[in-house]
Amino acid sequence: MLHFLPSFLRATISIGLLIVNILFWEPILLAFALVRLLLPFKEVRLLVDPITLVVAESWISCNSGWMRLTQKLDWDVQGAEGLDPKSWYLVNSNHQSWVDIFVLQHLLNRKIPLLKFFIKQELIWVPIMGLAWWALDFPFMRRHSEEYLRKHPEMRGKDQETTRKACEKFALIPTSVMNFLEGTRFTQAKHAKQQSPYRYLLKPKAGGIALALDALGAKFDSILDVTIVYPQGIPTFMDFMAGRVERVIVRVRKVPVPRHLVGGDYGQDPEFRKAFAEWVQLLWQQKDAQIEALLLDYNVQR
Repeated sequence: MLHFLPSFLRATISIGLLIVNILFWEPILLAFALVRLLLPFKEVRLLVDPITLVVAESWISCNSGWMRLTQKLDWDVQGAEGLDPKSWYLVNSNHQSWVDIFVLQHLLNRKIPLLKFFIKQELIWVPIMGLAWWALDFPFMRRHSEEYLRKHPEMRGKDQETTRKACEKFALIPTSVMNFLEGTRFTQAKHAKQQSPYRYLLKPKAGGIALALDALGAKFDSILDVTIVYPQGIPTFMDFMAGRVERVIVRVRKVPVPRHLVGGDYGQDPEFRKAFAEWVQLLWQQKDAQIEALLLDYNVQR
């Protein structure tokens, strides 16, 4: 409706509505999280967790509202039909921008259970949002370098155990565990530094998804493999707020849970780790080819 306004005005309105939305919903969310913290019993969690999820879904719906108000986005989406909000999903996506979060939440809200993201430990200190992520039980992961682990071998496996415990809590009510396999946002500089064998993707990091399958493999209905493409170039957060993103292409593909890779020891079993890496690499090869095909099709249609 307001897409006729100059971009700086749209950015101002979008950011203003985003902040108002945060300030309205977060205190409600934290109030219920505090109840859960003070009364750490399974019965309380079973009562409180569904309420916090409704609050979070309402928060996301309001974000979708200001997005529709301030932007004229052409959504090219396939595969998001027939999903079940009462099932468990392991969701995987390529990662290029903070905009990915808005895209995923907008398209999947209430079609599947609330997305629970793996988040870097240091992000818990992000003003306001760190508390919201904590209240929603997002798994906070601390990634240590191999050099650090050699000096502090007692820390090896700590992050995996934290992730496993977080995933086990998700077994109580339907949950979607979200994992960006690349572990960071794609940039050409990172791509070159890694010498990635993929054209449009960074190398995948299989540890997080392996732990999720280990903890919840029997619960997951399927894996949702999401591919996000910005055919006019990867946008920044401000590009999105200002309404400069005109088209988003999204493909959602249901992938069967690889039952032969559920329950193995990714950290200690080299054969299992090799098999898991091969499965992830195949997934990534298919995604890379899909991105290339989508970009080619978009350029042909122009």
